[in-house]
Amino acid sequence: MRTIDLHCDTVLRLMKDKENLGLYENNFGVDIKKLKKANSLIQFFALWIDLNSQRDPVDICLEMMDKFHLELDKNSQYIKLATRYEDIINNDKEGKISAILSIEEGGALKGKLYNLRNYYRLGVRSITLTWNNVNHIGYPNTKEEYRNKGLTDFGRQVVYEMNRLGMLIDVSHLSDQGFYDVANISKKPFIASHSNSRHIKNHFRNLTDDMIRVLSEAGGVMGICFERNFLGDSEKARIEDMVNHIKHIKNVGGIDVLAIGSDFDGCNPNGEIGNIGEIEKLIYALKDNGFAEDEIDKIFYKNALRVIRDVF
Repeated sequence: MRTIDLHCDTVLRLMKDKENLGLYENNFGVDIKKLKKANSLIQFFALWIDLNSQRDPVDICLEMMDKFHLELDKNSQYIKLATRYEDIINNDKEGKISAILSIEEGGALKGKLYNLRNYYRLGVRSITLTWNNVNHIGYPNTKEEYRNKGLTDFGRQVVYEMNRLGMLIDVSHLSDQGFYDVANISKKPFIASHSNSRHIKNHFRNLTDDMIRVLSEAGGVMGICFERNFLGDSEKARIEDMVNHIKHIKNVGGIDVLAIGSDFDGCNPNGEIGNIGEIEKLIYALKDNGFAEDEIDKIFYKNALRVIRDVF
């Protein structure tokens, strides 16, 4: 079984001590040793940008990107950047994990398409259009009054340009209307990298049944997130709750809309799956709940790989 994880915040954790913390081995949810244990094909690494910081968001983004590339250089025998579908295939043939670079917060564009294009040139292949702040692209789902607010004119330009460049549009965190705007105008599949079912857990970060159906019809995927607040009411991120979300999403949108988006190193660490190296626990639970091996393959990597192939 291979694994594709659509979202982790490990780079942010590594920034806490850039000189001493590294990607090969650490105490966080994701490192190379754990990725190898998970038989990882691809790990998405998000650069989370805090718009409430006093610093320029482009500067923050570039500093984090530098740390990401330095870690890839240090560990080039194990992991390699992928910017095209063909890179993933070639990296795998070389026995290397593929790293895909993403930005979590479209505010890092500062309202300029040239920043988007420059990030693309530096290897970014996915952008979460908003985090929890209003930005030039649109609105988050954090407040009731934002739910019905959609993409701005600039946000629509970003969708068009990301389609043209071949970048994954990520609607996790985006307002409900923003989600539908992306669905209406994107010519390529899009993703909700780390979002669960709002029917199972009524949280603004999760997708409604209608959204799940729309995402499925667009050929996109949603990554099951291990954040306990998006899963259920337990103090732990329980595997049982993950399976319940997966079952419901499968019934609503079909097996082809499901993927993994752990949010390791960005979510609460109190979970039954403590790190990416323990991902097999979810495989066993799905088997125990009647999921066939080909369905688990789709959830764990085939669906996400299909979308990457279609977009990149």
